[in-house]
Amino acid sequence: MIKDFILPDIGEGVVECELVDWLVSEGDMVTEDQPIADVMTDKALVQIPAPHGGKITKLYYAKGEIAIVHQPLYAVEMEGEESDSVTDAPVAEVTAVSDTAINDTSVNDSNAVVTTSSSQSNIEEFLLPDIGEGIVECELVDWLVKEGDMVVEDQPIADVMTDKALVQIPAMKAGKIVKLHYRKGQLAKVHSPLFAIEVAADSHTQSATVEVAEQAQVAAPQGNLEPVAQGKALASPAVRRMARSRDINIAMVVGTGKNGRVYKEDIERHQQGASSTQAAVSTTPVSSSANQVSGQVGGQLENQAGQINNSPTVSYAGASDRVEPIKGVKAIMAKMMVESVSTIPHFTYCEEFDLTELVALRESMKQRYSTDEVKLTMMPFFMKAMSLAITQFPILNSQVNADCTELTYKSRHNIGMAVDSKVGLLVPNIKDVQRKSILEIAADITRLTTAARSGRVSPADLKDGTISISNIGALGGTVATPIINKPEVAIVALGKLQVLPRFNANGEVEARKIMQVSWSGDHRVIDGGTIARFCNLWKHYLEQPQEMLLAMR
Repeated sequence: MIKDFILPDIGEGVVECELVDWLVSEGDMVTEDQPIADVMTDKALVQIPAPHGGKITKLYYAKGEIAIVHQPLYAVEMEGEESDSVTDAPVAEVTAVSDTAINDTSVNDSNAVVTTSSSQSNIEEFLLPDIGEGIVECELVDWLVKEGDMVVEDQPIADVMTDKALVQIPAMKAGKIVKLHYRKGQLAKVHSPLFAIEVAADSHTQSATVEVAEQAQVAAPQGNLEPVAQGKALASPAVRRMARSRDINIAMVVGTGKNGRVYKEDIERHQQGASSTQAAVSTTPVSSSANQVSGQVGGQLENQAGQINNSPTVSYAGASDRVEPIKGVKAIMAKMMVESVSTIPHFTYCEEFDLTELVALRESMKQRYSTDEVKLTMMPFFMKAMSLAITQFPILNSQVNADCTELTYKSRHNIGMAVDSKVGLLVPNIKDVQRKSILEIAADITRLTTAARSGRVSPADLKDGTISISNIGALGGTVATPIINKPEVAIVALGKLQVLPRFNANGEVEARKIMQVSWSGDHRVIDGGTIARFCNLWKHYLEQPQEMLLAMR
């Protein structure tokens, strides 16, 4: 039996994710709990395991495509069950008839339709998708189809009413409506089955059938400059609705997104007769006449004007721009940074730390206490000293509400650290620093740094931070103006450690290990004097690390 694997909930509020990589191929045998795919949400990289063993028969998404939560991710033939997959014979039959239909200029309607009666079908449940932020149910206003009706992809199936608007639900696939799970007036639950549809087991055969039926209606083959549809166009439901409302065949629209994904701008350009491909052709000098080009588009353009660039960017005079969508962690980071700087009045405070004694202490302990699980870096000392200083200045560990009417003093010291990961900026936090030893903090830092750099940090490690440290100095630079990680009220950036000349108590010049630190504070909550006094105490613990022993509990 072939069964679809439904992409489960992979994070609070996450409704879609990017398919980063398939860890298996179609035809592979997999075991229970074997990793199948890596997907990227707007928070982290998540690995999807197989709940059952079996043979992978279909991967529904290509790398880089957006997978929808509660929709099929892949199909698997369960172990010990007879296969329901389509045999090769109907596909070969479709190919043969397709060639005949294209070459025959007088095809009858009876020959124009290619059936797949020999292929078997699957019954799939259509899960009611997210139709608005915070909406968990809606009223079934009207069914636009009946049980037994044949429907095509994107055909409207039902009208549902949320507490905000009337929404039309389209079919994701073509097939036969087997069951309508609700009556008019009933409340349908989001992420629950809305209707059941019988679809062809082999989507390639189905798409070939539709293509043959369309080609059979053509009286004779003619040269055409429009892009040729190759299977299902990549587009979101909103873009498909936009194309339908303008009577545009979305398969004929040139997509400028990754893997040809169609955006709303592509629909508008197509309607105006100025798609990106047409623009590339029009800006390419062609010496031949229009009559020479007609019917010989590919060869003439390649021979006389150079090969047309198939990428979505438009070339002008040899130069090309690359358009890349902002998504995943980068998209959520951009949103949070804009919200922070637009709602929090930042102010900056800088100070110089002499870390000569701390560096010597850490060097004396590093070889003895560092293991594969524990890297004794400078960061555990910075965090522990910060936690000790917070006990004297708890306002640095507070959070303010949206309208700045209440201030919550956090009892836990969950200190975040900014990590430059391969998926973007992540800020995991060390929980309860006030209760942990320096070695325990070091172990947590090692674990979270490794996880964050691979993009596999858990959502729990990204939540509930109270104050943050950015170690930008590890890459370079001495001072910075870090952006506060809302709803926190302060963040500090550590500059690079430098050996610089400084005067000692006797007026002699010495080589000292110096670091600049740069604070950003929320001026609604913290004033300059408070952050200066807090920073002085933090500096005292770090410049004289033995003083931390007296303050530890």
